[in-house]
Amino acid sequence: MARCSVFIATSVDGYIARENGDISWLEIVHPVDEAHGYAAFFASIDTIVVGRGTYDVVLGFADYPYAGKRVIVMTHRPAELRPGVELFAGTPSELVARLGDSHVYVDGANVISQFFAANLIDDVTLSIVPIVLGGGIRLFSGGEGEHRLELTKQLSWPSGLVQHRYRVVRPT
Repeated sequence: MARCSVFIATSVDGYIARENGDISWLEIVHPVDEAHGYAAFFASIDTIVVGRGTYDVVLGFADYPYAGKRVIVMTHRPAELRPGVELFAGTPSELVARLGDSHVYVDGANVISQFFAANLIDDVTLSIVPIVLGGGIRLFSGGEGEHRLELTKQLSWPSGLVQHRYRVVRPT
């Protein structure tokens, strides 16, 4: 079965983007250091599963960050497709059943919530950026269910970024 991972940054008050999807506030901790682990994480994944909103934001970037990876956009609407991108309108469980033995990067608040609700998330890397946004798109808006996380690593940098790495503890 696929291993599903979350690697995401939030503001101190739990937002992953401003209301309009803007993530320029992440620049306060840039340039991203290799020690933040994103490059190594990205190299370890086979597939990226994102929601339509996240995909639309990524399409607006100067450099397309998903090049060379299989990307699956969970949506019920048509979308501009880049090479390696496909659309999927089923459930997270149906999708994971199709992915076989792969490492999947789950991104976007709505998709992360759906994968948590289906008990499909295996590990979470959460980077907390030293800013309070006061509003926007929350990482968790409810409906994910209760999930116990075990801290496996904690790191901090002079920029103020604090990163927590967790393993999801499955009920026995």
